[in-house]
Amino acid sequence: MEGGKEAWKEVKEVKDSNDKSWQLLEKVLLAGVQEQKRSRRWGIFFKSLTFIYLIGVLLVFSPQMNLPSGAGGKGGAHTAVIELKGMIDSSEQASADNIVGSLRNAFADKNTKGIVLRINSPGGSPVQSGYIYDEIRRLRGEHPDTKLYAVITDLGASGAYYIASAADAIYADKASLVGSIGVTAAGFGFVGGMEKLGIERRTYTSGEHKAFLDAFSPQREDETRFWQQVLGTVHQQFIDSVKAGRGERLKADEHPELFSGLIWSGEQALELGLIDGLGSTSFVAREVIKEENIQDFTRQPSPLERLSRGLGTSVAERLALWMGFSAPALR
Repeated sequence: MEGGKEAWKEVKEVKDSNDKSWQLLEKVLLAGVQEQKRSRRWGIFFKSLTFIYLIGVLLVFSPQMNLPSGAGGKGGAHTAVIELKGMIDSSEQASADNIVGSLRNAFADKNTKGIVLRINSPGGSPVQSGYIYDEIRRLRGEHPDTKLYAVITDLGASGAYYIASAADAIYADKASLVGSIGVTAAGFGFVGGMEKLGIERRTYTSGEHKAFLDAFSPQREDETRFWQQVLGTVHQQFIDSVKAGRGERLKADEHPELFSGLIWSGEQALELGLIDGLGSTSFVAREVIKEENIQDFTRQPSPLERLSRGLGTSVAERLALWMGFSAPALR
């Protein structure tokens, strides 16, 4: 009997000891979980704080970065310079929004003695080019005492020349490439390749000509004629604008090939009346505007705009490129 009691006592002591061990282990595990939760909460807090700080910095400095470096009349009398560089497109730096905004700031500045639109571009969208052309003509009318000069560096072709023709005068280097007064719309045709691969095209449309630009379908003669008429209309608009901007300086009667899409050197362009003189930006500022102090009025993209531009070329544009079709462009 005594032996049984002793044995039961030992079993109970072991059980109590095990319970205490489990309780201790449970407390340690709970403490670890709680510590992980606290660490996670602090991590989220500091990450959120950093994110809010960065957003605040962007919001504070973005408006300032949108302003041209010479805005506000700082630095006294100056020649305002605006860069038009690269493809003229609504999603590029040389968009109508950016160039027009820069032009308005330059014309509005009371210390601006003259403006140089420095061009290095192969052209691009006829719509964007037309917007800029029209705004230059409007601003020149509002500020007749402030002259605007286009200076072509390496290249001033197609839509870029369209814009330049709105200026009071155009200058270029003797080796610059100038002109290319024409319109292009390019694409690919995959019909032959599909036939070789045994691929059948199935297109469902409402409207007889809805799919007339489809790269996977055969071309039709009537649709080709229609598209050529569209391009011809845009080309004529281009020609009319250049003639209105250049006036009698353009020797179009003597050289009808001016509107054929050909491109010339700066030296040749001077003889054809496409430009008014040979010279650089500093030459125009010093010798023509008579103000050597140059202020850059080019609108710079904010960090948010650069981020969105890096992330955000539209699906439609990519799809159009993949299908082999591009919209009409002044080139």
